[in-house]
Amino acid sequence: MTASTSTAAAAGGTRGRAEPRTPTGAPPPRAPGAPRRRIGIALVAAALALPLATAAHQARSAPYGDRLTTHAPAARPDPALRIRGGAVEAYDGAGGRRHWTHTRAGSRPLAVRPAPGHAFALWSDGLVTDTARTTGRTVHWHRAVPGLSRWLAAGGPARAAGVLQALDPAARMLAVVTPQRIAAYRTRDGDLRWVLPAEPGCAFDARRTARTGGALLVAQPCGAGASWTAEIVAVDDLGRIVPHRTPLRNAPPGDNARARKVVAGDR
Repeated sequence: MTASTSTAAAAGGTRGRAEPRTPTGAPPPRAPGAPRRRIGIALVAAALALPLATAAHQARSAPYGDRLTTHAPAARPDPALRIRGGAVEAYDGAGGRRHWTHTRAGSRPLAVRPAPGHAFALWSDGLVTDTARTTGRTVHWHRAVPGLSRWLAAGGPARAAGVLQALDPAARMLAVVTPQRIAAYRTRDGDLRWVLPAEPGCAFDARRTARTGGALLVAQPCGAGASWTAEIVAVDDLGRIVPHRTPLRNAPPGDNARARKVVAGDR
């Protein structure tokens, strides 16, 4: 026996037959069915992860804690509004059937103001909302009024009476009346259009209002010695009504009546 023959026999123990070799640098041969096993494992992992992803998506809270629930098809004309428990409800004024409810986590509604296409609500945390009155499927906008939540909490739910006031018959502008100020919002998009502060030593009283000739009259008590004319303020959608005023227009950008700034004339 030659040396080469004995070496081959010691290495492989095979007579007259060489073992196949893998070329240098090439990957080892894959067993049949390996790709299928890997694909199957990937599909199983994806199936297991899907419920977790779905649960995470459902667990995300809505902005401002809103929860809108539809109970019946959209109502036309606009449904009536009421507060029941911790929810704003839209319902059929004739039969009483609920159409939708709006609740907010950690807050409760204190007042509602209906308008064509709008359901304005004042909440205990000082937020004002505008919900789509017909369908109840979306909240158009939220606006926080500074200091309102503390003032409401100090006086109870009765303080909310009269805080929300429409400034024109079509409710294109909404006033929020607080002791410190009157703020007016464009109802189309919630844009703040003007703010009227109370006079020093005076305070607006939202429960003492009246309407005449397209104007909203708001009481502004100033204490003993003040003239009655100083204790009544007249406003409309363009702001305080005073002689020779030149207010900004409230139409949104792009409308025919564009907002313009008042420019002083030549001196």
